Amino acid sequence: MSEKTLPKQAKAVIIGGGVAGSSVAYHLAKLGWTDIVLLERKQLTSGTTWHAAGLIGQSRPSPSIQKITQYSAHLYETIEAETDISTGFKRNGSILPALSEHRAEEAKRLAAAASFYGLECEIVSPAETKARYPLLNADDVHCGLWIGADGQADPANVTLAMAKGARQMGAQVFENIKVTAIHQKDGRVTGVSTDQGDIEAEYVVNCAGMWGHHVGKMAGVKVPLHACEHFYIVTEPIPDLPSNLPVLRVPDECAYYKEDAGKILLGAFEPVAKPWGMDGISEDFCFDQLPEDFDHFEPILSAAVNRLPILETAGIHTFFNGPESFTPDDQWIMGEAPELKNFYNMCGFNSVGIVSSGGAGRALAEWMDAGEAPFDLSAVDIRRFHNIQNNKTYLYNRATEVLGLLYADHFPYRQFATARGVRRSPIHDRLVERGACMGEVAGWERANWFLPPEEKAEGKTAEYEYSWRRQNWFDYSAAEHKAVREHVGFFDMTSFGKLRVEGADALEVLQYISSNDIDIPVGRLIYTTWLNQKGGIEIDVTVSRLSETAFLVITPAATLPRNKSWLERNMPEGAHCVVTDVTALESVFCIMGPKARDFLQPLTPQSLANDDFPFGSVQEIEIGMGVVRAHRVSYVGELGWELYVSADQACHVFDTLMERGDEFGLRLCGLHVLDSCRIEKAFRHFGHDITDEDHVLEAGLGFAVKTDKAETRFGPFIGRGGVLKKKEEGLSLRLLQFKLQDPEPLLFHHEIIYRDGEAVGYIASGNYGHWLGGAVGLGYVPVRDGENATDMLASRYEIDVAGTRYPADVSIKPIYDPAGSAMKS
Repeated sequence: MSEKTLPKQAKAVIIGGGVAGSSVAYHLAKLGWTDIVLLERKQLTSGTTWHAAGLIGQSRPSPSIQKITQYSAHLYETIEAETDISTGFKRNGSILPALSEHRAEEAKRLAAAASFYGLECEIVSPAETKARYPLLNADDVHCGLWIGADGQADPANVTLAMAKGARQMGAQVFENIKVTAIHQKDGRVTGVSTDQGDIEAEYVVNCAGMWGHHVGKMAGVKVPLHACEHFYIVTEPIPDLPSNLPVLRVPDECAYYKEDAGKILLGAFEPVAKPWGMDGISEDFCFDQLPEDFDHFEPILSAAVNRLPILETAGIHTFFNGPESFTPDDQWIMGEAPELKNFYNMCGFNSVGIVSSGGAGRALAEWMDAGEAPFDLSAVDIRRFHNIQNNKTYLYNRATEVLGLLYADHFPYRQFATARGVRRSPIHDRLVERGACMGEVAGWERANWFLPPEEKAEGKTAEYEYSWRRQNWFDYSAAEHKAVREHVGFFDMTSFGKLRVEGADALEVLQYISSNDIDIPVGRLIYTTWLNQKGGIEIDVTVSRLSETAFLVITPAATLPRNKSWLERNMPEGAHCVVTDVTALESVFCIMGPKARDFLQPLTPQSLANDDFPFGSVQEIEIGMGVVRAHRVSYVGELGWELYVSADQACHVFDTLMERGDEFGLRLCGLHVLDSCRIEKAFRHFGHDITDEDHVLEAGLGFAVKTDKAETRFGPFIGRGGVLKKKEEGLSLRLLQFKLQDPEPLLFHHEIIYRDGEAVGYIASGNYGHWLGGAVGLGYVPVRDGENATDMLASRYEIDVAGTRYPADVSIKPIYDPAGSAMKS
C-alpha cells in the first residue's frame, strides 16, 4: 500500500494508520485536499484497530456525538460502492436488557433523547427482549432497549476502505515509517521528521491511538490518555447459532456479545481495569496480544454463563487481551492543540473508536478546513484538559476506573473515585471537617453538599448514594438552598479560573475579543461573551478592571484552558498584552443571600452600603487581619460578594468568617445548590445552555452585546457581523425556561421538550428549583414563522422524563426574581 517516494512537503501529515487516521485522510481528501500524507509506523490497523470488536452502537446522550456515530454507520454501509472493499457492516440491531430499575430509567431517558436526535429506539418488554435475543436468560429483565439501526462491522476492512478511498482521491499512504520529531516555529507546526526523511507540512494530525500521548509530547502538547488491557473471548463454533443475532449489551454485568462467524464473542468492561504500557510500548509492537489473565476475566464469564446458558457447553476458541487507550473523562480527544497552531488531534477513543471514527474524521476534516468546529464538539475538544491531567501517575490511576465506567450506571452527579485530591483549596480540610462531600472537576476538589452537623454527630458520612431519583443529599441541598434565598450562605469557589490580562493594549485586546463594552471604570466588573464569527458563544466570562492597563478575567474551572487558548489565539499580532494564569494565587469565598450585608458589615471597616458598594463594583476591604478584594456580583440571584483572598491568608479569613458565621447562622453550601439557584434565575451554564453552536441572541444574552461600541484599531469585535446578520434575519430559536408543574420528577439534561404535542427540542441543563417547588430546565425551542415571544409562551409545553410527559410552565424571563432586584438591593 506504500508509495515509493516519501515527499518532502505536504499540506497535511497524519500520524497513525488506524481507523482514526484513515478517516481523517479520507475526509480531508473528500474536501479537496490532495496533498495529504498518512504515516503508519508499522502496518495499517496494527495497533488497536485490528482487534476491536467492531460494534456499531449509535445512541449517545448528546445530539452532536450521535450525529457522528450515525454518520459512521451510514459511511460504513456505503463506502464499498466507492472502494470495492467490503466493511462487513450489517444492521442486525442491538438489544440492551435492563436488570435494575436504575438501568431501566436510564434506558428510557436515552431512548427518548436518541429518537429525537434521529435514531429510532424502542423500549420493549422482558418478553420482547427475549424474543429479540432468544438465547438470553431474561428472568430478571425489567425492560429492553432495542435499536434496529445498530449493527457490527469489520474494523480492519473499515480502515482499509477509507485508506483506499483517500488514495483514490490523491492522498498518499505510507507504512513502516516512524515519526521521530515534530517541528514548529513561532507557535505553529511546520512538519515532521521520520526515520526515512523530513516532511514540511502546514498541518500535522495526531491519530496515533495509544501512542498519542507520546506523539503529543514530541510536539509539546498535552494529550491525556493511557492504555488499558481489554479482554474478550471467542467461543468454538456453536451449531445452529443464528447469524442474524443482534449485538447484545448487558452493562449491568459489564459484558457485550456479538455473533462472529458462527461463534459468540464475549467482551468485558470490568469495574477495575488493568492499565498497560507504563514503561512505554515496544518498538516492535505490531498486531500484538498481551498475556492472558483468566482470573481477571472469570467474574465476567461466570455471569455470562448464567445470562447465556448456551455458553455453559461452548468451548473457548480464543482468549484475547489487547490494549486500548482511555482518557481521564471517558470522552475522546479532538481538535487543534491550544499549545501549537495547526497541530490537530483525534485519538483516545475509549473503546468506541470504530463507531466514532467515521463521523469524527469528517468533523475534524471540516474543522481543519474551516478553522472552526462544524458544530458543538466541546465535550471532546482537547482544550478541556488541564496540565495536571496529562500527568502519567494521574492517568494511570484514572485508567483503572474509566474503562469500567463505560458500562456503569451513568447516574447524574456521579463522581470519579480515582486520581483524587490533586488540587485543593487552602480551606479544604476545614470544609471536610464541617461535613463537606467533595466532588471533582478538572482535578479540583470542591464541596458539592454538606452533611448537617447533627447527622455527622450521629456517625453518618458525607458520601453519595446514587440514583436517577432524589439522591441521599437532596434534603440537605434543599436546606442550603433555603438559606441562600432567605438568609446567607457560603460557597468556596477557589477553583474559579483567573486570568490576568495586562499591558498597554489590554483594553483594546479585550474590546476586540469581547461582545460587551469593556471600557469600564477602574473598580468595576462586567459580564461578557466571546463570540466566533457566526455569533456563537465560545466563552462567557466576567471581566474586572483592576487598573487602567490590568484586567482580571474570571472563568469556570473546567473551561480555563479553552478560555485562555481563545484569548491568546485571537490576540492580534503585535499587541502589547500578556495573559497570566493566576488561578492558584487567590481563594474565592462567596457570601450570598439577602442577609449577606448584615453578616459581612461588622467584619470590615469599609462600608458595604448599596450607595458605597453598588452592584458590579470591585473594592479592597479588610476582614480580620486579612485584606481581600471584594466583587459585588452574584450567580445565585441574591445580594452577595465574591471575596478574592490571597492564598496565604485564606485560612485566616475563613476562620474569621466562621467565628461570626457560627453565631449568625451562616450556612455552608455546595456546588449543587449554586447550580440549583442559578437555574431558578435562568443564568446560563457554558457547555450546556450555551456553546459555540448557540447564537448569543438566541441564547437571550443580547444585553451583553454592544454592536455600537467604538471599533478597536484591530477592527470590530469578533462576531459583530454574525450578530448583525442574526438581527436582520430574525431568531430561529429561543432559549426558554421551564418548570415542571408536578414537583416530583427531576430534570438533568437532554429531556425532550414537547410544544403542543410535537417534539421540538431538549433540556440543555436542569436541576431542582427548591424555592420554586419543582424541577427547572433551560432549552431551545424553534421560532415559528412570524411569531413573537408572546406567541411562543401561549403554547402548551410538556417535558418527557423517562417516557412520561409532564406539563411545564414556560418563561422567557427568569421565573425567580425576573427584575433582578434581589441581587442589586
